[in-house]
This record gives sequence, structure tokens and C-alpha cells, in this order.
Amino acid sequence: MKVQLKSLPNDQLNWFFQSTVEAVEEAIINAMLAAEDMEGINGNTAYALPHNLLTQVLKKYNRINE
Repeated sequence: MKVQLKSLPNDQLNWFFQSTVEAVEEAIINAMLAAEDMEGINGNTAYALPHNLLTQVLKKYNRINE
């Protein structure tokens, strides 16, 4: 059985790596914005981030343009 393998050098895959990073970053931000306060076992509470504070931090580090 003969197998042919084609590959690209890493420098030609930069667009793919960058796209992956951007997709993961957007998914994390979406999750933070969609989060709600929740109460867990023994009354432990996890509070959602206030949207205005999250927006300020994202602007500060140039992660969003508005």
C-alpha cells in the first residue's frame, strides 16, 4: 500500500493559527458576557462579570474597538 502525504511548512500555516486564536478569544468573551450569577454547593456563589467593567478592560488592552 502506497501512502502520499502532503504538508505545508509552519510559515504557510500562520493564517490558520491566527484564526484559531481569534475564534477561541471570541468564544471566551462570549461566554463571559453570557454568564449569569449562580449558586453552587454549600451556598457558594459565582458572580457574573458586570458588562461595563468587562468592556472597559477589553478596551484598555485593545481587544475591542468601539
